[in-house]
Amino acid sequence: MRLRAEFTIEPFVDGAPGPHVAAGLAAVRTAGFEPDVGPFGSSIEGEAPAVQDAVHRMLDHALGAGATRVSVQVTTV
Repeated sequence: MRLRAEFTIEPFVDGAPGPHVAAGLAAVRTAGFEPDVGPFGSSIEGEAPAVQDAVHRMLDHALGAGATRVSVQVTTV
């Protein structure tokens, strides 16, 4: 099964993401994804186990670096 995960790491200031955003995106990249970063959030797409692992890593790293909220939506594609 393929999944698409969309996520927003907050607080987020357009053009000046904090270290919590950088940490979350770096974790997703380390998991093997290049996130599509947009003005309202980021997304990745792939096989379910890989996406689930990447989301788990992103949450750990973003929250550990100071994120106050992370919104995640996962859908099948």
